[in-house]
Amino acid sequence: MADRFFPNQMPYLVEEEEERDQGTLALDSRDSLLRLLSMPLSALFERLKRAALDLKETVVLKTWGSIRGCVRDFTLYSGTLGTAFLLLKSYQLTRNRNDLNLCSEIVKACYSASFQSRDVTFICGRAGVCALGAVAAKHLGDHELLSYYLAQFKEIKLPKDLPDELLYGRAGFLWACLFLNKFIGDETIPSNHIDVVMNDIFKSGRRLGARLSCPLMFEWYSENYWGAAHGLAGIMHVLLHLKLSPGQADEVKHTLKYMIKYRFPSGNYPSSEQDRNRDHLVHWCHGAPGIALTLVKAAEVFGDDKFLEAAVEAAEVVWNRGLLKRVGICHGISGNTYVFLSLYRLTGNKVFLYRAKAFACFLLDRAHRLISEGQMHRGDNPYSLFEGLGGMAYLFLDMFAPADARFPAYEL
Repeated sequence: MADRFFPNQMPYLVEEEEERDQGTLALDSRDSLLRLLSMPLSALFERLKRAALDLKETVVLKTWGSIRGCVRDFTLYSGTLGTAFLLLKSYQLTRNRNDLNLCSEIVKACYSASFQSRDVTFICGRAGVCALGAVAAKHLGDHELLSYYLAQFKEIKLPKDLPDELLYGRAGFLWACLFLNKFIGDETIPSNHIDVVMNDIFKSGRRLGARLSCPLMFEWYSENYWGAAHGLAGIMHVLLHLKLSPGQADEVKHTLKYMIKYRFPSGNYPSSEQDRNRDHLVHWCHGAPGIALTLVKAAEVFGDDKFLEAAVEAAEVVWNRGLLKRVGICHGISGNTYVFLSLYRLTGNKVFLYRAKAFACFLLDRAHRLISEGQMHRGDNPYSLFEGLGGMAYLFLDMFAPADARFPAYEL
């Protein structure tokens, strides 16, 4: 199991020091990671921002500069749309209009490439292309393009055999609807349309849940997954953003309490009902990190301390076993860092901010060297948002305003 992660040898807490000049820093004999951890937040965040903007340029060059419109993988997860999402994030921080223009240009190429796709979600489908295109068009002030993307989004039809999970299913389509309603305006996608899809998720979950003594349960390729990407955590997370009836809210609550009851003694979570004896994955997609983000949202929505306590316990797993030998958002250090940012946003506890800072500093200080030495995996798609350096760049940009940080395409 330990071959999946680096032992976390960082101190429990490092006090910030007064800002010093570069000459003094050069004479500092301490480990470079420890020097980063002791930097004042303002100076550290500026350094992370500079690293993020440099990484962004590399990601654009590698994912767009060589293809110029010839998009093969249009998805946000592993493809070119992830670069557009990163550019939008960069624009929101820097107000660099070039980033916004390039974001829109990339979305147009992804839109053309998505025509033959049957996938309808934000992360892996056509809904993500249209939704991101609409938001970019709004920022550009291009009302005609905004209307076009919204019209195309509303033309998307959900197949009857659609699963319920986040990456390829109904929950992923609903997330796209929520994204539009947040960044374009309430009722951009009418609530009655959202309710139809939401009710289908509940019907599906009840059918399987009745057989497994859990209010709601879902299936993906014959397994009952628990994690954020394909299972309970991701579906519950989306449902927690919707207007639920009292009965539906109870079903969500008790589904989450079922998960807490049957977690591992370590505080980690099984990847599926069928994998209850293997405590080995600490990823956003499977295990404590993605479930922790959902528990934070549940604590916020329901005001129940049990959810917050469980989230904090899951965060402890991430601190001890979350320095994964990968950089990405889905199953890497970048994604795991958002557990601490989410808890910091909810509680204001600076311990969580320090832990987020520590994980980000580990990446800043060591990721490139560990990758070059073969000790860390670059990702199957090494510059993508969810698997590679695109996700690390996104995290570094989020660290500049940690109280507002959101896991991309998951937290709203």
